[in-house]
Amino acid sequence: MLYVSTRGHADRKQFCEILLEGLAPDGGLYLPERYPEVDAATLEQWRALPYADLAFAILSLFIDDIPADDLRAICRKTYTEQVFGTREIVSLKKLEDAPGSAQAPLYLEALSNGPTLAFKDMAMQLLGNLFEYELARRGEQLNILGATSGDTGSAAEYAMRGKHGVRVFMTSPHGRMSPFQQAQMFSLLDANIHNLALEGVFDDCQDIVKAVSSDAAFKRRYRIGTVNSINWARLMAQVVYYFAGYFQATNAAPTLAAKAPSRPTVSFAVPSGNFGNICAGHVARMMGLPIERLVLATNENDVLDEFFRTGVYRVRAAADTHETSSPSMDISKASNFERFVFDLLGRDGDRVKSLFGEQLAGSGRFDLSADPAFRNARERFGFVSGKSTHADRLATIRDTFGRFGIVIDTHTADGLKVAREQRQPGVPMIVLETALPIKFAATIVEALGREPDRPARFEGLEQLPRRVTVLPPDVEAVKSFIAAHCG
Repeated sequence: MLYVSTRGHADRKQFCEILLEGLAPDGGLYLPERYPEVDAATLEQWRALPYADLAFAILSLFIDDIPADDLRAICRKTYTEQVFGTREIVSLKKLEDAPGSAQAPLYLEALSNGPTLAFKDMAMQLLGNLFEYELARRGEQLNILGATSGDTGSAAEYAMRGKHGVRVFMTSPHGRMSPFQQAQMFSLLDANIHNLALEGVFDDCQDIVKAVSSDAAFKRRYRIGTVNSINWARLMAQVVYYFAGYFQATNAAPTLAAKAPSRPTVSFAVPSGNFGNICAGHVARMMGLPIERLVLATNENDVLDEFFRTGVYRVRAAADTHETSSPSMDISKASNFERFVFDLLGRDGDRVKSLFGEQLAGSGRFDLSADPAFRNARERFGFVSGKSTHADRLATIRDTFGRFGIVIDTHTADGLKVAREQRQPGVPMIVLETALPIKFAATIVEALGREPDRPARFEGLEQLPRRVTVLPPDVEAVKSFIAAHCG
């Protein structure tokens, strides 16, 4: 399997090359040159696999430059009950609707059992083990530069702390994460972990990561890699839990062999800011997983919802990016969206380069509303969308706790609110949980009048010593810090 850039760069590369590289040389994002297809018989063979073996079965379709025994061992090292607290790794919680409802079941897929209580652990734990394996095989070191709006940073740092040959430089928007999220990151005092709080918004952090990654000389000199979902390996790992959720939701259904192979079976609702989580669902659907709808849920920063409703992609300035109670989605430049547009436009790299290069740099927007590819997008790719506000989050958190006794976090509430608007008779809906509610305690208290449960290992987290450097949102300032700490 070889990988191509969304912006048409001529080189085709193997997986381990792009694992350590991040962005393509032309500023594009890597995707496999084709999506492997999984037929109904293969799906049935995978249905009973433990999560680690399911991960190996899927990832081996995308990776052919790591020996199969080594890749299987990496998957089994990553996805353990000890790391994720449950033998299933991910599990479904059924939300029962009113008696006599004609609706198909509605589920929450629990993705927040990992070390940092967020779905990012599902991919980041694998990424840490892949990095350590490949760097040891090459005898090299890597300096990871990342950007986080909340959960990516802690997931990356917990996955990389103590790893041989790896340093982490994680940027975040100063003062814009929840107190729990800040404490998770800044209390890590490991020598290979560096936290940089930039005086701006998440988009500033993400722009700086891209700018540094596009500086070929600096990137080569300091061996810069990425853990944001611009790194294909992270998105690839997230594909696995779509298959796992599908199998659990349909285990009581007739076997696929008895159905038309193309018949959609489930829908997924995904809270989305940077488009990485739901892009993994897009990949799963392209592989042949029977997904009826991919329901994209935004908060007040509704750039993606606007596109799927109108065909207009309009980036907001920092001053127009709202600070909300679902802060991990306070994003107005969705990096992974470029991967979907590449597929939407028939993998036309030149056109994608024009849209995400010249047009966004010039006007901050592009318009595909008149393009036949956009007009057929819902039928071809299954995307629908919706928006949730602070009031919606509070109402959804209260309703879910009042009816089912389940406390959900603010981002999951956004997903659940939009999921209910997009349900279809006879099609189970799976809402991807994004984090445990303790990470956003202030809003839970506002909604329910009580603190959410806190895992014992995080008692007193906010009082721990911290190490963080505040910097202006400036590329050269970040480069200087990296250079000074890579000696």
